[in-house]
Amino acid sequence: MTTTDGTSHAEPSAAHPRFAEALRGLGLGDLAERARRFPEATRTAAEAAAAIGCELSQICKSLIFAADGVPVLVLMDGASRVDLDRVREVLGARKVTRARADVVRETTGYAIGGVPPFGHRDRTRVLADRSLLTHEVVWAAAGTPYAVFPMEPEELVATAGATLVDVRERSE
Repeated sequence: MTTTDGTSHAEPSAAHPRFAEALRGLGLGDLAERARRFPEATRTAAEAAAAIGCELSQICKSLIFAADGVPVLVLMDGASRVDLDRVREVLGARKVTRARADVVRETTGYAIGGVPPFGHRDRTRVLADRSLLTHEVVWAAAGTPYAVFPMEPEELVATAGATLVDVRERSE
């Protein structure tokens, strides 16, 4: 909702119905209530951070890659990039590439830009970069490119069934 002075405010409601159902199934229905929908897209980490008013690194990106053709989810802070060589090493894979949009939707049930960190159509291996743990709260997609929800990073990693790893690109 845009106010008369041009600023925007989050509207409550928000989580994609399938994701809200997944949250309830996990006993986390309160997260569906805390999800926020924004009139502006939160598809990218920068868009989400601007809409929420938080640091870019407080955004949890849910990225699907193909490791030797098998989908794998990588959870990464919004200020960092995934180092595909490091993911390949962690997984013991020969080749890791970004998954195509159709593979992302088929695997998760969600479109790129709205993929939540858990509650997917198919169970996949999940890696979470340790950088997420530097914040008290992180924000992740709630199943649409316009909705996000807050969660403590340790709980998010546990709920996603993620393995903590170091897969950020190193700054030289």
